[in-house]
Amino acid sequence: MPPDYYAMAEQVAGEVIPDMLTLQDIRGSARNHDEPADRFSNGGAGLAVATMPPKVAVSDTVTEAMLLAARQRQLVIRHTTGDRVVAIAELVSLGNKERAGGLESFVEKAIGSLDQGYHLLVIDLYPPGPHDPNGMHGAIWKELKGKFSLPKDKPLTLASYVSSGAVTCYVEPTAVGNQLIQMPLFLSREIYVNVPLEDSYMSAFDKLPQKWKRVLQEPG
Repeated sequence: MPPDYYAMAEQVAGEVIPDMLTLQDIRGSARNHDEPADRFSNGGAGLAVATMPPKVAVSDTVTEAMLLAARQRQLVIRHTTGDRVVAIAELVSLGNKERAGGLESFVEKAIGSLDQGYHLLVIDLYPPGPHDPNGMHGAIWKELKGKFSLPKDKPLTLASYVSSGAVTCYVEPTAVGNQLIQMPLFLSREIYVNVPLEDSYMSAFDKLPQKWKRVLQEPG
């Protein structure tokens, strides 16, 4: 993470309740989504899209007009922290997908975040159900007037959204047993950091009691 940014869990940004927030220190020189990539180069931790595009299977964009059509049903979201929120990481839970209301709430929160200019990373490691036949990204992208179909052999999705008027998304379909790739978490429309999902999962798994490790490792 570049030195001007930090991540905190379980913070609240107005109506948006994310799993992890990336915020920028507003003291010193403030930055916005339109600033050039070289303004971030001194920390050495950000990667430029122009020279090193995120390594994912699919990337797509919906226009600003499409986003406007989707945002009309959304409430205005205001953050309560003193620092400016720039990005949110969301880990999809089973509860988000079991009921239509839970899915709609998650999708509305995601679109509300993008509408506020927050970049978004959605980690959906549960298989699609009757309410999200193309996964959580499919539900979000459909609401933004985009099209997405999950590969049958890869029913799980990792999706990173860049909010800059139009919304660009970098998607990596995956499956149980596949190694999780490093997903981009955008700090601006031009700069991102890679999130080491596989390393984070393995580190958390190593700390589990043996009883629960055996449960997770049992076939079926």
